[in-house]
Amino acid sequence: MDKSPTKLEYYDDMCRLQCTATLLSHFKGDDGRHVLILDRTIFYPQGGGQPADTGFVLIDGLDNRFLVCDVRSKDGIVFHYGFFENLGGEFEPTLEKGKEVSLFVDEPRRKLNSRLHSAGHLLDICLPRIGLGHLEPGKAYHFPDGPWVEYKGTISQNEMQSKQKDLELEANALISLGGKVSADILPYDEAAKLCGGCLPDYVPKESTPRVVRIGDSPGCPCGGTHVADISDIIQIKVSQIRSKKGLTKVIYNVES
Repeated sequence: MDKSPTKLEYYDDMCRLQCTATLLSHFKGDDGRHVLILDRTIFYPQGGGQPADTGFVLIDGLDNRFLVCDVRSKDGIVFHYGFFENLGGEFEPTLEKGKEVSLFVDEPRRKLNSRLHSAGHLLDICLPRIGLGHLEPGKAYHFPDGPWVEYKGTISQNEMQSKQKDLELEANALISLGGKVSADILPYDEAAKLCGGCLPDYVPKESTPRVVRIGDSPGCPCGGTHVADISDIIQIKVSQIRSKKGLTKVIYNVES
């Protein structure tokens, strides 16, 4: 198997939903799913609190589409898991290395995942604006089935309801104003400067981090996909804020 890292085409252009690639490897996993490894991909692999893209791949010389149902990354190599459409009986396609393939991402799923991810970052930005600057961003879950963002630090019980309302109002005010969302791969020191002076410990000092900026706010190291403009989030609903054991969880969703 080729050990070269997969080029991530969505890194440079988060709005792209199609690209061409070259097949490097094809095999069948223990669970019966086929796996494709390509030299590049437009599919987002699950990670960073964001679910994987789905879609399909057209392979030169093969009539059956390859339906991508999951995408994962390991050691920089992206694995596309799926099945060939309308395969009859015991027929198993043999795919040669070097074949050209065309990749197509499911657009509604990608757009929703990007809106949810950007919404999570926007909530981070809003907290200091409503007097909750002491909360430090931690884990996040940007999946459609109950997204949330978690912070180190707590909010007093008597403030919980008013802060929930304030956070939703502040986020939607910023959405109505709009503003460009950008992603740039930068030298470590430059990235740190854009992210308020320092980067989290998990970002290696010899790396060139990808920094996402929401409007004019400080950046944040992030490998995910995002909307092109804050206004594309459309609307945020903050349904609950919970504080316990030194952590605060904000449960939210995006609305049309």
